[in-house]
Amino acid sequence: MRDMFPLSASREGSEASQAFLWSYILNTPFWAIYNILPMILYKDLAAPLWLITLMITLKPVVSIFSVYWSDYVNKRADRLVPNVIVGNVIGHLPFLFFPWFDNLWWFIGSFAVYMLFYRGVIPAWMELLKLNTEQSLRQKIVAYSITISYVGSAIFPVFFGWMMDDYFQAWRWIFVFTSLISLMAIFLQLRIPRVERPPDQPPKACMPLLRPWKNMATLLGKRPDYKSFQVGFMLGGFGIMILQPALPEFFVGTLNLNYKELGMAMTMCKGIGFALTSGLWANWMKRVDIFKFSALVVFLFSLFPLGLISAQYSLILLYVSYLGYGVMQAGSELAWKLSGPIFAMNEDSSLYSSVNVLTVGMRGCVASPLGGFLCALGGPALVMMIGSLFCLSAAMQLTLAGRSRLKLAVPEI
Repeated sequence: MRDMFPLSASREGSEASQAFLWSYILNTPFWAIYNILPMILYKDLAAPLWLITLMITLKPVVSIFSVYWSDYVNKRADRLVPNVIVGNVIGHLPFLFFPWFDNLWWFIGSFAVYMLFYRGVIPAWMELLKLNTEQSLRQKIVAYSITISYVGSAIFPVFFGWMMDDYFQAWRWIFVFTSLISLMAIFLQLRIPRVERPPDQPPKACMPLLRPWKNMATLLGKRPDYKSFQVGFMLGGFGIMILQPALPEFFVGTLNLNYKELGMAMTMCKGIGFALTSGLWANWMKRVDIFKFSALVVFLFSLFPLGLISAQYSLILLYVSYLGYGVMQAGSELAWKLSGPIFAMNEDSSLYSSVNVLTVGMRGCVASPLGGFLCALGGPALVMMIGSLFCLSAAMQLTLAGRSRLKLAVPEI
């Protein structure tokens, strides 16, 4: 552990790796309470169901706007650190006012703004790690960081739930204190060495609103291998996202689950699967092609809906399915975050990572509403089967694309 995450700043590039790791550690309590905010608003403030649905839909959709924040650092290494710090501050700032606001739109807006900047700074983070750490260390750092986040998401809600049950609307102050704890990472982020250099190319005349889309189209046009990867990942992500609107009806209407059973499956089992395998995924990622890696991830995802359907016959299969979901999610997070630096090779990776962020928003605009519509027409089982087929088609696409890439002998970092 000491070799993976050195405590001394004397090692070259360790400031960036320490800042990234501790940013995730310090943000873990906030991330845990953030993810249950829709349930809090529904229970404590009697938010209507359509507003809760809007919150859930906004979570992926705001990624479309995240690319405008990440576009600020495209080929501008001198802006990477300010991009991370300012995004961190703006994302947490609205939560500091929770004790004094009762307007539901303030809470919904805060929820969306945080996710916008949370995803918006990912390209800057990945480029900072690419510039300051070796690939093998970078994979370990990312795996360890996201594991902490998932484990914390399983543990902290239990503690926070006890506080919220015993103290009236304690969640308002929990958001304040966890936001302040998360913002403490700024002191470590300020220690990251800044790259003082002029832009790699002169500013373009393209309108700012169109520039991220034009940059994405140009990149995918000149890198057919990366385009094939995005097609496969889009299909897999669509398959998982289309399931989400059907899950509440399936869990309550079909399986008749209580909160304890839901918590066991969606937090504990998923967190255990994630924590146990993230290191294994990171080690395997060093040995195989990114296409082969991602193909296995989405193939395993295709089994998840089938496991849920089978849970009608035995509740144990629900826990097994979510344990497997955690395993798949560990691989998916690595592929999503690190594919940008892998494909970029010696180029600036921020644009590649921005494409990942943008595609999340694109499929969120379609997959969630379509899943809800299909669920209303044919029930949750139909939606789950369709999601499984999307993931299976993604695995086939990535496998074929990986074979084509090997024939072309495209070098990989």
